Amino acid sequence: MTVSVDHLAGSFLRVRSGAPPLTRLPDGYRVGSAADAYAVQHETIRALGGRIAGWKVGARTPESEPFAAPILEATVFDGVTALPPGLCRHIGVEAEIAYRFGRALPARDVPYTTAEVRDAIVSVHTAIEIVDTRFVTPGSQPALDHLADQQSHGALFVGPAVTDWQSLVPLEERVVLSIDGKVVADHVGGNSAGDPIRTLVWLAAHAARYAGGLAEGAIVTTGSTTGTVFVAPGARVSATFAHLGTLSITC
Repeated sequence: MTVSVDHLAGSFLRVRSGAPPLTRLPDGYRVGSAADAYAVQHETIRALGGRIAGWKVGARTPESEPFAAPILEATVFDGVTALPPGLCRHIGVEAEIAYRFGRALPARDVPYTTAEVRDAIVSVHTAIEIVDTRFVTPGSQPALDHLADQQSHGALFVGPAVTDWQSLVPLEERVVLSIDGKVVADHVGGNSAGDPIRTLVWLAAHAARYAGGLAEGAIVTTGSTTGTVFVAPGARVSATFAHLGTLSITC
């Protein structure tokens, strides 16, 4: 059975309200396309209420179609370094590079150029995304099902701003991820999407279609550079990018 937007959004909302997590989509439903997944995403976000404060965007390869999910203000932690108890059932940590937009990119008929998107960015940040899911097991379902579930977003922690970012080359940026003082990743690059700017240009059009555009002040995190490492509550996590600095949080 193809997707029912209201039905699937309701299933995710019930889990968020305390119902048992899903072993699979209910009643034989399936998410047949990215457009279906985005419809479910945005119906869930609409029902949750609150302001879209940011986005997550990524891609499986440097050439493939990106994918995205909106992030509500309630799960963006800027200047906060502790995950609220009980917010996430699973705590999968990822070191990411996030971009903040200093001016809005509203919907318009003409697509935004790379130069326009770059010019709208006011700062770049070390970020740690927490991966969570409304399913029983992370990564257990078809990719489109997880995309419908806000692309497995749990929380986003944002580090200090770096405003002199124009010479940053993310593919050449060294990243170190540590858990409780033990280094679990230390390498250069690591983002499967390649250059994040490509995904930001795609996101400008995507956000225009689904949310009226990118808002002034929006923070966009651009995909894991370290893979996902699942940790226990109370773990101390640090992510460092060579030119962006260190962000440390307690999970």
